[in-house]
Amino acid sequence: MENILVAGANGTTGKKIVNLLATSQYFTPVAMVRKEEQQKQFIQRNIQTVLADLEEDVAHTVKDIDKVIFAAGSGGKKVKEVDENGAKKLIAAAEKEHIKKFVMLSSMGADNPKGAEDLQEYLEAKHNADEFLKKSNLTYSIVRPGTLTDDKGSGKIELKHKLNKQGEISRDDVAQTLVRVLHDSAEVDDTFEIIKGDTLIGKAIPH
Repeated sequence: MENILVAGANGTTGKKIVNLLATSQYFTPVAMVRKEEQQKQFIQRNIQTVLADLEEDVAHTVKDIDKVIFAAGSGGKKVKEVDENGAKKLIAAAEKEHIKKFVMLSSMGADNPKGAEDLQEYLEAKHNADEFLKKSNLTYSIVRPGTLTDDKGSGKIELKHKLNKQGEISRDDVAQTLVRVLHDSAEVDDTFEIIKGDTLIGKAIPH
């Protein structure tokens, strides 16, 4: 079983990722949360947690960790501090610990933030974090979903390196995609976009 650090475990998508990992036969989740009261929900279910703030030192979070999923976000409040610099900090810490794979939850439009009408600051931060990851020595996967919804997941997506169209995708399916790319069989050092579609997630992921 590989230990997977989930940054942003208390978020809507983060919780879904932790739940999937908790039922996996390959992975054990380690939920990274910012406040002690956020630990309870995980500890009650015997899920390991680690306390850390992405604006502070995060070096301790990657000890005894095999792979990382970065699903943290500031919700637009501290875009530069959390979405960009927090991600960079965790990437640097992961690099020092020779983490096997770093999976980044990015966003469609992060390849061209200036072309966006809204969310420009957020996409700029995601872009900078993605580029920092690409330049690191880490094996990585960068997943860029379309607009997130709370619809029930279908287990099916449309995936391309560049979709050239807008679209929605459920958080369920995003979480499932992120967990699937953790597997060693998934294509590495890869960046792709996803929206809801007709292809089973396992088949859609390049390998």
